[in-house]
Amino acid sequence: MAPPHSASKRKAGEAPISPPPIKRSLQSTTTKSAVANFFTPTSQKPKDRTTWSERGPNDDVPATLLVGRYVPEAHNSGQKPRRKIAAFDLDSTLITTSSGKKHASDATDWKWWHPHVPGILQELYKEKDYQVVILSNQGGMTLHFDPSYKGPKANVQKRVTEFKQKCSAILNSLDIPISVYAATERDIYRKPNTGMWKEVCEDYDIPENEVDLEHSFFVGDAGGRVAGLSGSGSEGLVAKAKDFSCSDRNFAHNAGITYRTPEEYILGEKPRDFARDFDVAQFPFDEAVSSSEGPSNVFERKNQKDVVLFCGPPGAGKSTFFWRHLRPLGYERVNQDSLKSRDKCLQAARELLSEGSSVAVDNTNADPETRALWVDIASKAKVPIRCVWFKTPLHICEHNDAVRAHNQSLNPEARQRLPKLAFTGFASRYKAPQIKEGFQDIVELEFKFLGTKEEHDIWARYWA
Repeated sequence: MAPPHSASKRKAGEAPISPPPIKRSLQSTTTKSAVANFFTPTSQKPKDRTTWSERGPNDDVPATLLVGRYVPEAHNSGQKPRRKIAAFDLDSTLITTSSGKKHASDATDWKWWHPHVPGILQELYKEKDYQVVILSNQGGMTLHFDPSYKGPKANVQKRVTEFKQKCSAILNSLDIPISVYAATERDIYRKPNTGMWKEVCEDYDIPENEVDLEHSFFVGDAGGRVAGLSGSGSEGLVAKAKDFSCSDRNFAHNAGITYRTPEEYILGEKPRDFARDFDVAQFPFDEAVSSSEGPSNVFERKNQKDVVLFCGPPGAGKSTFFWRHLRPLGYERVNQDSLKSRDKCLQAARELLSEGSSVAVDNTNADPETRALWVDIASKAKVPIRCVWFKTPLHICEHNDAVRAHNQSLNPEARQRLPKLAFTGFASRYKAPQIKEGFQDIVELEFKFLGTKEEHDIWARYWA
């Protein structure tokens, strides 16, 4: 589908949206007025029409979503809700820094990404009946500090203040009914999750099932584009770096709306090639696989009593594998997340083996040194030790971890989302298990989605 603001769809007589001459200087439209406003007496300053609020995923956690809503002075609040939503990322999509730095130095360090940006957004609202919103991941901000936080707070709090000042200037310059949503943590609000989208629908009284998905769209710079050549005109082709992520494209996929990069939507450039580290389309639901993967088809018990050692990254599916396949075979589980230390795990295994139970060690066991401790436990108990090797790629593990953390129905142990360090730390220590370490055998498991169709519908979205 062509973007709602395509050059080919413009009416005759309207100004074209082609970019200005390359050498034209693009300066912030608000910096000078902001300076002048500083010296204006408070009684003469115009009222800031942006109201701010904070929201959280639930009542049990501090707010993580910052929302600024701008309503023009002459706006008719009784208007009928609009079903078409035009959503935009903020940084490197609507604005960029006027200083040329990667990150803004202060609240006034911004300019429009392209001079036509404000006119495009105003046209969408005033002439095309769109509700315009801004959805931005802002990981550098913290709204509320954890009680255990020991670091300096002043600079972090300053970022929030400057972000509000900058957004108020942007929204005031646009002067249309518009809201900005800023996700500050790795939770349901952060793109590609659709928490901000749900807030938009609630704020503007648009039932999610009544949004005009066919004509709604999202514009953002995180499209997973690969490095290559792009552009046309007097400058010819220009080398382009790869995008830092694919979160904006994945967000649009989750919301069920069209995605465009700012180059495509605003400049009319042709789409560039893109690639996802993890593509859910490669893992369609297979009822035959899910129904055939019973305990006897995946893991065969060979010994009356033994130790089964798991080896694999966080989020590889180890715990799910235990409950589905080893627990029905009579294995007892030893898990460090539950017992809190390796020493307690080792002691629990000794006790279970002495009582005649077989043991499954549900930990990551990344390196030979760690695995040797368990080989020694089995040797002293005079039982074989087998290894189940989970060969799930790390990017799928991160996806699984996010799915688990954000969906209570798939998270029976109520686990919190893991930090990036949990995955990079595993990768730095990891060495593939080998028979010569003392294993009776090694069962290798490639990743397959095993679950119901309803569970797959949840899993097959972009979460990380």
